Amino acid sequence: MTENRSAMTETTVITQHPDYRTEIADILRSNLTPKRMQERLLQYHENDIAAALELLKKDERMRLYSILQTDTLASVLEYAGLLEEYMGELSIRKRVEILSRVEPGTAVEYLAQLEKAERNVLIELMDEDVRREITLLSSFDEDEIGSRMTTNYICVHSGVSVREAMHELIEQAADNDNISTLYVVDEEDMFVGAIDLKDLIIAREGTRLESITMTSYPYVYANEQIEDCIERMKEYSEDSIPVLDANNRLKGVLTSQDITQLVDDEMGEDYAPACRRRRICRSR
Repeated sequence: MTENRSAMTETTVITQHPDYRTEIADILRSNLTPKRMQERLLQYHENDIAAALELLKKDERMRLYSILQTDTLASVLEYAGLLEEYMGELSIRKRVEILSRVEPGTAVEYLAQLEKAERNVLIELMDEDVRREITLLSSFDEDEIGSRMTTNYICVHSGVSVREAMHELIEQAADNDNISTLYVVDEEDMFVGAIDLKDLIIAREGTRLESITMTSYPYVYANEQIEDCIERMKEYSEDSIPVLDANNRLKGVLTSQDITQLVDDEMGEDYAPACRRRRICRSR
């Protein structure tokens, strides 16, 4: 009876957790047309596709690279932290396209592993906006908080109307999905404060933007050493923290996930869960 129960349990586990890696590999080894193969692959999560890479031969991976659209392939490689392992198999143009779609911080980490000449070629081929972000993040030492920030945030200028701020949100959200908090700057990009998205949505059209702007809000400076500001940051409950340059201009943000990762790195895994629990409790 015990053996039968164990066998049933094992069968249930197998049923509940199919081997997606093998299924994906079989699809890439089939004679399906590119369109049909793409449709089949898109039924799987990016992480499952990434896990299947190790089962594939190089020619099979090359087929995968050509089948998947660039955005999806970038998600596959970034999600599983596989840029360094597989990017060398891609053409220069494809690598540029991938690096232009992953988080700038991820791109900077990958580029730092390359020889200077190769790194410069890739950066030179990027769009101006992407190149500017990469150059900005690369300008900080790895021990400085600016090296961990992201430029994925929404920014509006003080003095605009609620309608104009909403228009800016919609326009910038096409490229930036960190929208729960909007950051306000003056005409010289000096940090003024922050606006909760919910407050902007419910504000009447005639409401002055200043009346819903939080001017008491935590921030850090890009050149601060991580070890010097980690104690402050781990107490913050906001979903993102602005990062300023020496002239108090907004240069980027640290998301709550970034801060948690910093705590993981600096304090160790034993402390990080407690930090996450405190942040969750404060957000309720």
